[in-house]
Formats: sequence, structure tokens, C-alpha cells
Amino acid sequence: MSTPPREIRLNAFAMHTITHQSPGLWRHPRDRSREFKRLPLWLDLARLLERGLFDGIFLADVLGPYDVFGGDARAAIRSGAQLPAHDPMLLVPAMATVTQHLGFGITASLSYEPPYLMARRFSTLDHLTDGRVGWNIVTGYLDSAARALGLDAQRAHDDRYAYAEEYMDAILALWRDSWAPDAVRADAQGYADPDRVQVITHRSPNLRMQALHLCEPSPQRIPVLYQAGSSSAGQAFAARHAECVFVSGPSASVIAPRVAKLRTALRAAGRDPAAVKVSALATAIVADTDAEARALLDDYRAHVDPEGALVLLSGWTGVDFAGIGLDDEVRFIASEAGRSAMENFTRADPSRAWSVREVAAHVGIGGAGPVFAGSAATVADAMEAFVDATGIDGFNLAYAVLPESFEQVVDLLVPELQARGRYKTAYTEGTLREKLLREEVLS
Repeated sequence: MSTPPREIRLNAFAMHTITHQSPGLWRHPRDRSREFKRLPLWLDLARLLERGLFDGIFLADVLGPYDVFGGDARAAIRSGAQLPAHDPMLLVPAMATVTQHLGFGITASLSYEPPYLMARRFSTLDHLTDGRVGWNIVTGYLDSAARALGLDAQRAHDDRYAYAEEYMDAILALWRDSWAPDAVRADAQGYADPDRVQVITHRSPNLRMQALHLCEPSPQRIPVLYQAGSSSAGQAFAARHAECVFVSGPSASVIAPRVAKLRTALRAAGRDPAAVKVSALATAIVADTDAEARALLDDYRAHVDPEGALVLLSGWTGVDFAGIGLDDEVRFIASEAGRSAMENFTRADPSRAWSVREVAAHVGIGGAGPVFAGSAATVADAMEAFVDATGIDGFNLAYAVLPESFEQVVDLLVPELQARGRYKTAYTEGTLREKLLREEVLS
């Protein structure tokens, strides 16, 4: 008896900004990104993604401008490269009111907010969404954010993850231990039993806290924990804490060893390597025929802002690409920013040398991930091959034109994947954790 094909999971990747991963595409005549400041765009997107049975929408965030390119933020301001950047959390309750199943993965940096406040924000959202919230745990990579929040610079890369371990000890204690499961009575004896609510005391080198959690236990109690680091320190952190991991890179040959390394780290941490869902960044351009899809991609590329692409790349890597010739080869330079972002185009695939111009062109549509362009059958073939080559569970889909890129996926690609038995035909009931990890939760 043959084993049924493994489900391919889809998640939408977006940001509360004018330009997320495709710089310049806000100028495309069919793009609605200029409406990012108003709720109708996000409500329409939420409805669309739920119609397409997406697991969720993953909302990126940054707390400072991309000011590495050229030494200041002028190019970021000019290109709109993730600037302006509005608060992603405030979108979630509105999108939740027009959906029943769609999950919300929210990026929030632990570097600049005490665990006491972070715990309350996520518990509040988990209540308001009936348990559909996840936290993408990030430590930050922009010195501009650190300076804006009163520091001279961000912590060193590995020091950020050491601090993150202290932080997780504190915030998990608030979520898990402050309120007993039966603390809330809501009867003649009172709303909650004081003997079933305790103060959490945390003392570590960089954190001090003495507090009871301000929220009663939410439907999930702890939001689904996402992590996106691919460095050694990031993967070690993910192996201890993450339930879902996002990876990014330009090809399967870059992604496959990272996924294998993560699974090894999970095993070493005493966890089931298959228990963590791994999604890779990608962009899908889907049309009725391959020729139409290629024409769409050419049209999109004509709107790319190359300077905006280098602004993003400089911010991700901590390397000022304004001072490097467009035809020069990209070489690895260590920094305290995102190490895997630099490795994507240098060390990760020694067989491929990238010029600055080539990297800017690649990043211009969908960021660091691959672009799958073609008919629904062609894109489904490419996705299946990528999953088989890398061992990932699905894709974190960026967009070229909003919401057109997601409409293409929902209307054309999803039915093709369903026909192949590779995509769900209905949502599982329950919280976001139960939907994503139902085998582990319900077994």
C-alpha cells in the first residue's frame, strides 16, 4: 500500500508597509499596496487567504529604518523599502473579525520590550482571535532600531540569542505558571481564585521580573512559537523553542542543508525532528499558461526598484552595497546583522557566484527566495520538487503585486495542488496550534 503524498502547507508573507519584499512594485497599476494604511485592503486579503485555505498570514516587522545603504535612510525613504512601517499587531483583530480559521503569525522583537508587556499583548490577541495567534520570535538586526530605543548599537549576534534564552524563561513562566488552568471560577465565590494565581519571580543576568500575568489563560495559553533564524545560534534557539520555522534562500541547494541541520539540532535537543513545521520563502507567479506567466513576470520585473532591493539587502546583511560595484562579486563579510542573509549569496552555494547586480535583480521579486513562474501545473511541479529536495513542509509566499499574486495562487494553484492530493480541502477545527500541529496535538 503506497504512502499518501505529504500535504504542502501555504502561508502568506506580508508586512504593514508600502514595500515588503518586492521593491518598486507598489508603482504597478494593479497593486494595492498604497492602501496599506487602511483596513479594507487587509480585510479583503484575509478573506482571500481564508478562501484559499492558507494556514495563516505571517506579518513581518522592523523597528528601525534600513539605513545601512549609503550610511543613512534616504534611499529607504525614497524607495519605500519597508518604510513607513506600521504596527502589525493592530491589523489582527480586524482581520480576525472577517475570518474563522486564518492564523496570524506576528513578528515582535524581544530585544526592546519586557516579557511582562509582551505576554499581555499576545494573550490579549489570542483571546480576541479565539486562539489563532503565533509569535515570530526575533532578536532584531538593525542598529537603527537599537539607537531609536536608547542604545548605542544592538547586541552582538550570539549575545542576542543568549538574552533571548533568558527572555523565554521569563515569558513562558508567565504564560504557563502564573494562572492555574482552573483559576477562573466566575461564580458566586468570585471571578478567580486568588490561591490559583501566583506571582512569577525571574532573576537572570539581564532580566529581573516579579509579576503575575495580567491575562487569564487564553485559548492556546501560549501563542504558536515561530522562529526564522538560520545561523548556528538561531537554529539552536529554534531547536529548543520553535514549533514552526521559516527559512529563506535562493535555491533548494541552499535550503536543503539548513533544513537537515535543523532536524539534527531538534534530535539533539530531545525533540521529534518531524514535529516542527518548516516553511521556505518563495514567490509564485501563476497564470493559465507558462507563456502568460512569463509575460507577467517580465511585467513585474520592469517595475522593480534596484536601489530599493540593495537597501533591503544592505539592511539584512549589515553590508553597505552602495560602496560596491554592480558587477563586482558578492563576497561574505561578517556582521552583527542577519548572517544567513549574507550566506545566501556567498557561502551557502559555492558553485554559484553572484554579482551585486544579479542579487539586486533576484531580491527585486519576492526577496531572497526562489520565484516559481508558470501555469498551475508547472508551479505545482516546481513546488513538489522543491519539497522533495529540501524536506520542508510548505512555503511562506511573498507577493509581487498585492493582492494579485495571492489571487493567482488561490484561484489557480490551490485547485491544482488539491487535485494532486497535496493540499487540504478544508480546515481542521480548533486553535492555530491544533490546525498546524494536529498530529502531535491530537495523538
